[in-house]
Amino acid sequence: MTEVRLDTALADAVSVDAGPDAVHAELLRLRDSIDNMDAALVHLLAERFKITQQVGVLKAEHGLPPADPAREGQQIARLRSLAEQARLDPEFAEKFLGFVVAEVVRHHEAIADSSRTADQT
Repeated sequence: MTEVRLDTALADAVSVDAGPDAVHAELLRLRDSIDNMDAALVHLLAERFKITQQVGVLKAEHGLPPADPAREGQQIARLRSLAEQARLDPEFAEKFLGFVVAEVVRHHEAIADSSRTADQT
């Protein structure tokens, strides 16, 4: 059975004696924090994809394959280690990276296809 522990500040803010207004206020505060983190994640992903687009162009210009399984393996191992250090489920971290890498490879394939088409004209 997993033990669920509340952060001390949260436990204090939402004590058994707290009324519905205090609970609602704390819920809103927490949700605002989640919204801010979600926005940061979106912006970080956008920056990451700008860089991977540049990688895709470089690969296409030099005839390199869109996917790099060795690099992907290294990244998975690195991310799993980071996740463990951060107390995040490494399986989740790997699935997340897998999703991102699949999208990156799809973009790289499209860039390579565009490059080949441009070369043929």
